[in-house]
Amino acid sequence: MKETWTKIEDWLQENASQIYDSLNEGASDEDFEDLEDLISKRLPDEFKAFYRIHNGQDASSEGLIDTEELLSTERIMDEWQVWKDLYDRGVFDESVSEADDGVKENWWHPLWIPITYDGSGNHYCLDLSPDEGGKKGQIIRIWHDSPERELIADSFTEWINDFAEDLIDGEYFYSEEWGGVISKADVEDVED
Repeated sequence: MKETWTKIEDWLQENASQIYDSLNEGASDEDFEDLEDLISKRLPDEFKAFYRIHNGQDASSEGLIDTEELLSTERIMDEWQVWKDLYDRGVFDESVSEADDGVKENWWHPLWIPITYDGSGNHYCLDLSPDEGGKKGQIIRIWHDSPERELIADSFTEWINDFAEDLIDGEYFYSEEWGGVISKADVEDVED
């Protein structure tokens, strides 16, 4: 994960130094224990290795991944608790998602761990309870007000490595207007 972070850091220093400056120090064993105690599940080693280098970013910064905040372990717990409270109150009882193969058809599941946040209740999540055909630790996309539950990557490593490579390949750029690092393809889709 050090190599992946080096690619991200180098790109940020050159293209979005203010976001580089927003990266937190690495997560501690206690940070992981607190999160694992909350979700009652062990986190994947690859996720921990990544977060030991930088524990997400400052919540007040512009977004690192698709203009979204890369959540710290503390912020992951905050966002997870928002969803869990709604889940416990039965808000999602009548809701069914339109899930990709390998993703459960829940609106939300307690083992979908938010790792990014767009400010409007939408996340990339670490899926620790995949459906048949899925892989534990896959990355999925969830929306607070739309039923799509898209499978993004088979693992956290695949997802974050793809992001780092796409940065280097020029697939992303920094935009003050959009609020952070954004995919050129996403901007083109909106403008078309």
